[in-house]
Amino acid sequence: MEIKNDKQDLLDRRYMHMAQIWAGNSYCERRKVGALLIKDKMIISDGYNGTPSGFENVCEDEFNKTKAYVLHAEANAITKVARSHNSSDGATLYVTASPCIECAKLIIQAGIVRVVYGELYHMLDGLELLGRAGIDVVFCDKKNLTDENDK
Repeated sequence: MEIKNDKQDLLDRRYMHMAQIWAGNSYCERRKVGALLIKDKMIISDGYNGTPSGFENVCEDEFNKTKAYVLHAEANAITKVARSHNSSDGATLYVTASPCIECAKLIIQAGIVRVVYGELYHMLDGLELLGRAGIDVVFCDKKNLTDENDK
């Protein structure tokens, strides 16, 4: 059992590292967030925070406030998988920041059973809702993802 836990911890750190790299695709200035949906050890979807398709790639207004129509990384990953032939039912979501309440609702409805996050969002209501829904929620410190840890 302990080997499996060590193996899962290693996978969690590697996927979180990949989500962190994916966050670099975001055009948002205030915070860049990345997400990966994993099922059967395969990436079935990915996402990062940003504006909807066809909109300008500017996430903040002139007062540096995030525009209301900016999508979160989780929402982008979930809607992207919805347009594919894959199913998120039973998947794990890796996201660099803990989900907000709106994304938590999408996660529940998408059948995602596990969420691994790398830092706390400023509100915890999303994590609380995921817990109420029985979704396994795991913290994986994204500051601790160097290659040395993988040895």
